[in-house]
Amino acid sequence: MTPPVFLVGTAALAADRVTVDGPEGHHAAVVRRIREGETVDLSDGLGLRARCTVSAVGRDHVVCTVVERREEPAPRPRLTVVQALPKGDRGELAVEMMTEAGVDTIVPWAAERSVTRWKGDRAAKALAKWRATARESAKQARRGRLPLVEDLADRSAVAGLLAGADLGVVLHEDGAGRLAELDLPSGDGPGIVVVVGPEGGFSDAELDAFTAAGAVRALLGQSVLRTSTAGVAALAVLQARTGRW
Repeated sequence: MTPPVFLVGTAALAADRVTVDGPEGHHAAVVRRIREGETVDLSDGLGLRARCTVSAVGRDHVVCTVVERREEPAPRPRLTVVQALPKGDRGELAVEMMTEAGVDTIVPWAAERSVTRWKGDRAAKALAKWRATARESAKQARRGRLPLVEDLADRSAVAGLLAGADLGVVLHEDGAGRLAELDLPSGDGPGIVVVVGPEGGFSDAELDAFTAAGAVRALLGQSVLRTSTAGVAALAVLQARTGRW
């Protein structure tokens, strides 16, 4: 089994001995009950990972001796999912699953037909939950790079992302072809952007804007997935087809 991952600052990983304290230290010492002599990985969430041996454990911290360091290259092509805001706690579920499936960037999107609305204080709290979920899910998945969770986007911002992508895809039941059959980019450009619509579906104005931005419509399969599960299904297809998995 791969060692557990704990997050620390980039500067801390330059030292031969690293003290993990604060919430991460509490999680290691109290929740995970890490013991002296165990192997752990420390990461800055930006690709730098250090394999360590735990040399001491306190009440709310652990001291780790670095055995080796390595820089994990960013996977290519970059995979971005624009996720329409789902109902209830399905947003965090979508973030959790997409992070486990290797997404690089998640963009929350206020679609016209989204039931959920992020406004005022609720917007800040909801975004913080998405980012916390991505962080914890990345650790669970032993990822060395945390996915970015961007600020809430509107239709114009999503169209801009699609226009700047190597490939923009709108998951839609009227797609002319399957996601598994599209020609995919493989270079170091902006990568692939996939748009997942809300429970009520895309509006005509949204589809027109995304088509004008150069996006293609594609099917995942015969069944219609929930908005909270379509993203992870699309990622599984793209990860396998691009060789990232």
